[in-house]
Amino acid sequence: MAEGQGCAPKFRTSIGGQALIEGILMRGPGKQAIVVRSTEGLVVKEEAITLTRDKYPILGLPVLRGAVTFVDSMVRGVKALLFSADYFPDDETVQPSKFDRWIERHFSGETAQKLVAGLAVALSLGLTVALFFLLPTFLAGFVDPYIRSAAAHNLVESVLKLAIFFAYLLLVSKQKDIQRVFQYHGAEHKTIFCYEAGLPLTVENCRAQSRFHPRCGTSFLFVVIVISVVVSSLVFSFVEWRDLWVRFALHLLLLVPIVGVAYEFNRWVGGHDTAFTRFLSRPGLWLQNFTTNEPDDSMLEVAIKALELVIPAEKGKDAW
Repeated sequence: MAEGQGCAPKFRTSIGGQALIEGILMRGPGKQAIVVRSTEGLVVKEEAITLTRDKYPILGLPVLRGAVTFVDSMVRGVKALLFSADYFPDDETVQPSKFDRWIERHFSGETAQKLVAGLAVALSLGLTVALFFLLPTFLAGFVDPYIRSAAAHNLVESVLKLAIFFAYLLLVSKQKDIQRVFQYHGAEHKTIFCYEAGLPLTVENCRAQSRFHPRCGTSFLFVVIVISVVVSSLVFSFVEWRDLWVRFALHLLLLVPIVGVAYEFNRWVGGHDTAFTRFLSRPGLWLQNFTTNEPDDSMLEVAIKALELVIPAEKGKDAW
């Protein structure tokens, strides 16, 4: 087996993860585990999880479940990121901001954490929508005086949407602090590949696996962008395409079905291994060149620990 190429999986797991600040979040079918490497060693946090769609069966319907899962994952991911940040050495020369001091004065520790997490999720969602959906529409408006058809406008907006997405990934990948996070991202992928191949979860076995995984969040975001391009090109051909506010409103209304369809697409591609699905996975795998880096052994140890904590006792319960 060639270095970094991995081997054929014996099954596909539903376990997924997220890179944190010097750590990894792994989420299994019934619990999640956060493992962070602090200055004093590994810090572990385990907790049982109940998905929102499990509480309300209607939210588990196809397409709708995609949007619910996306938001649910973002909320849990932000909370885990904030947890890992607590173990990251602070710069003692930096004074708390006015907002930090206001939070400390008016809210208790637990309430303050929930408030900060809620604001972080809202900002993350808002910036994602603004950057990848509303900004391309706004910029495309500058060419409206020079074009005569909705098709031309849709083409310009689509190109801008993809260009902004690629530029964002490229710029983020160049940030030094983020590069270590992306190493943990690579460790997460390698460890899951090792588990799916049925190999013992050792650093040596994980190191040999590929860091490019077809069920990665990067691939999911790319699919969301592509589907939004297709949907926008169809829907916006039947509306007043020069009206900026109409386009903004439609983008917001179409978010749920677009994210839902992207989820179902990734779910289907992830559950099949054919020449066709491998072809469909290639763009997302290529994009992971920007969002994953080769991890060191200590990072693989963190990923292995996090994965071991969420593997269900009942064999096959985590099958994709």
